[in-house]
Amino acid sequence: MKGPKLLHIRTTKGKGYKPAEDAATVWHAPGLFNKTTGKRIIKQSKDQPQLYQDVFGHTLTEMASANEDIVGVTPAMPTGCSMVHMMKEFPRRAFDVGIAEAHAVTFSAGMAKEGLIPFCNIYSSFMQRAYDQVIHDVALQKLKVILCLDRAGLVGEDGATHHGVFDLAYLRFIPNLVISAPYNEHDLRNLMYTAVYGNSGPFVIRYPRGQGELAEWKNEMKVIPIGKGRKLKDGKDIALLSIGTIGNVAASAIEKAKAYGMDVAHYDMLFLKPIDKELLTEVAENYSTIITIENGSIEGGMGSAVLEFFADNDYNNLSVHRLGIGDEFISHGATKDLLHYCKLDEEGILQSLIDVQKLKEVEI
Repeated sequence: MKGPKLLHIRTTKGKGYKPAEDAATVWHAPGLFNKTTGKRIIKQSKDQPQLYQDVFGHTLTEMASANEDIVGVTPAMPTGCSMVHMMKEFPRRAFDVGIAEAHAVTFSAGMAKEGLIPFCNIYSSFMQRAYDQVIHDVALQKLKVILCLDRAGLVGEDGATHHGVFDLAYLRFIPNLVISAPYNEHDLRNLMYTAVYGNSGPFVIRYPRGQGELAEWKNEMKVIPIGKGRKLKDGKDIALLSIGTIGNVAASAIEKAKAYGMDVAHYDMLFLKPIDKELLTEVAENYSTIITIENGSIEGGMGSAVLEFFADNDYNNLSVHRLGIGDEFISHGATKDLLHYCKLDEEGILQSLIDVQKLKEVEI
């Protein structure tokens, strides 16, 4: 055959395994299952923290029941991001646009232009596909689109293509965006509520894959101050600044550090943009040694924003150490193993605290 050729192959998802052929969506990511019977092994977790995506899905449905302007948009991941709950309750107000992230963002922008309040839920790594639309169709127009970045940070066995480690870096210099990351489920709910009732423009919320922190996750939602962080623990030796749920791991490491004679202060930034300048000024004027930690790229992320603030305001005698994902593509593996590899688990953070303290003592 001469000239162009088109080979069209129609595949069957899950081919060769009957349960997967019969329920492709369920078996896209089924978790544990009995390979002989095909029965999924679902852990009972009534008294355990829920998955962050489930907290999002239930909270979105709760908010939509109280505000008919709220709509949901997702590009082919209604089950993964738990928008199925809203789709079941409000089928005419939740939209699966297929694997078309750019369209999801522009579609959300169009609805926002007409007065609706879209929650556009896209996995962090896949938001890269809609980067142009975020800039031109949402941020430039100052439209009230709430961009929920699920699977932020290391996601485990899905591997290098799915790790959501770049979003803080690739979004933070875009004008008009508010960029946030919850410390726990209460923060996630409050940020969703604030995006609707406490802000008039685009709002980004990033949160990780997997189980949350709180068994009692359903708090009474409230508007919180945009761009304000908080001190979680006082201390006199070192100040540790975290953003997002990785702060919970840092808090555990800080407790262990007491056994090594360290008294570490802990600040949760909560917002990358606008960043809390008053908090950073307080840190710069009270601590000479500072650690930043994020479940994202070291290059261009929260640690970089902190360094820029210190440089711009002539805080030149500070010792700042950044922890995060290095300049490499992280491969497949269990999330706990990958966090260990990146020194972002409790053991790795504790060792960093010890190393920084030793450097501090040498300098003194």
